[in-house]
Amino acid sequence: MNRLFPTMQTDLHLQIRNGFYYAVVFVAVVLVVALTRLSIPDYRHVWPMLIIGNLLITTFYFMAGLVLLEKAEGTMEAQIITPLRPVEYLFSKVLTLGILSLLESAIIVVLLSGVAFNWPLFVLGVLITAAIYSLSGFIAVAAYDSLNEFIFPSVLWVLASLPPILYAAGVSDHWLFWLHPLQAPLVILRGAFSEIPAWQLVYGIGYGAAWSALLLYLSLRVFRRFVIRREGVK
Repeated sequence: MNRLFPTMQTDLHLQIRNGFYYAVVFVAVVLVVALTRLSIPDYRHVWPMLIIGNLLITTFYFMAGLVLLEKAEGTMEAQIITPLRPVEYLFSKVLTLGILSLLESAIIVVLLSGVAFNWPLFVLGVLITAAIYSLSGFIAVAAYDSLNEFIFPSVLWVLASLPPILYAAGVSDHWLFWLHPLQAPLVILRGAFSEIPAWQLVYGIGYGAAWSALLLYLSLRVFRRFVIRREGVK
């Protein structure tokens, strides 16, 4: 815990220095302007889909960008010989990107819908989305050292994230959609803006937490394989 907060401060500084926060505010304002031109009568039914889709950049690609940046600057190699543990490294990235995701999503939703929604479920849904996307981003990028190498494989990850958005858009309501990890935060976010059955809320929280834990476990394995062993640290 003593190492986590300083690491989060370092990550926040890195994100601000590289313009992440400015980019998020800019995208949020552009998205708000674009949505106002669509004259959507009721945003409550589209927010879960829009938030899940929009956070792909803020979490998945920002995580990948941070890892590639640290590799290029040599800071990742320096960190693995410090007392900082891999789980603390990952927690710091996930939590700081989660804060960024909350800022972006809150700006968009409040500007268009006001503050009259379930904030605890909204925060929980965004944070679980951020955890799933961020850890997936780390798993996806860990084996690569440059953006050019990562771009094509990342497209496959993006395509894999689409099913819950298609479900929310009403393309299909097949039960297999409920096995997708992003279906969990989608359900929680739906509960933030409208009434949902209690069993769906239990499913969303439980399934989202389970996937977050599984992805953290896989991220730690990937960290040891592609970062620690590559640098020859035992």
